Amino acid sequence: MRKSYVALALAALALVGISGAVFIVDEREKALVLQFGQIRAVKEEPGLAFKLPIIQEVVRYDDRILSLDTDPIEVTPSDDRRLVVDAFARYRIADVEQFRRAVGVGGVRSAESRLASILTTQTRAVLGSDGVTSNTILSSDRAALMTRIRDQARLRANALGLEVIDVRLKQTALPDQNLAATFDRMRAEREREATDERARGEEAAQRVRAQADRTRVELVSEAEREAQIARGEADAERNAIFAEAFGSDPEFFQFYRSLTAYDRSLQGQNSTLVLSPDSEFFDYLKSDNPRDVNIQAVASAPSEASDESGSADEADAGPTVELPATTDDDASEETATN
Repeated sequence: MRKSYVALALAALALVGISGAVFIVDEREKALVLQFGQIRAVKEEPGLAFKLPIIQEVVRYDDRILSLDTDPIEVTPSDDRRLVVDAFARYRIADVEQFRRAVGVGGVRSAESRLASILTTQTRAVLGSDGVTSNTILSSDRAALMTRIRDQARLRANALGLEVIDVRLKQTALPDQNLAATFDRMRAEREREATDERARGEEAAQRVRAQADRTRVELVSEAEREAQIARGEADAERNAIFAEAFGSDPEFFQFYRSLTAYDRSLQGQNSTLVLSPDSEFFDYLKSDNPRDVNIQAVASAPSEASDESGSADEADAGPTVELPATTDDDASEETATN
């Protein structure tokens, strides 16, 4: 009975020893076997592995690609325009033995703190180097800058047993205190461009208006010239007609012109004329034969056509103008009353 208890105890001890000596390495991790803090073995292949129980211990590290976000920092490019940038990195533990020696018991947290410091330093160095301006950082050339930051950070991270796979700039913006000044400058530039556009538009409008005014003046001048020519030709034709009429019958022409003068001067309520009684203007108002001119004979238009009944002669006969004879006193009195 006592032997059976001893056998069970030995079996339990053996089971505990075997379980403490065997461990499993996952495919997503790497393991270190430590003995009194010293590295005794590196297990990178997945599967079963062995160690000395109680004396040795196993430390596991993630073998996947890890992410690290850095805090925003201010950088000053060569054009002295400060920018706020923050970056993130993708890295993995490439050499667990070197990693353990570099960070000790701090593990991944200590490694990320030191890697963030490396990224911050290299970001300031690259973005603040000669030839790098804020426009370069904000343009498509920033890809080349990120590559430079990654390469330089990779060299320094090798001492930590880390491999920096990629570095990206997440945000690139102006500090809050510079935003107002930047917006004012942008607004001033836009207003200047708008002023230039309006000035060019006004200049074009002035040219169009000047051309239109010139065209109008030319058209009006041409029309006025043609009108003057037409009026001159009409006046010449009118004078020719008057001259022909005067040459054909001077007495009747004089009578017609006198009637026209009477019609134009003795109109409306204001028809008072102050003239000398013996003026030639009243010749046709005072006598049938002014200045020895037979008005009855001149004013009577003889008939030029007749028909068989004889009544047509009377119908075609021209009107007879009869002016009563007046004395000089009567003419003076009529002039005064009119």
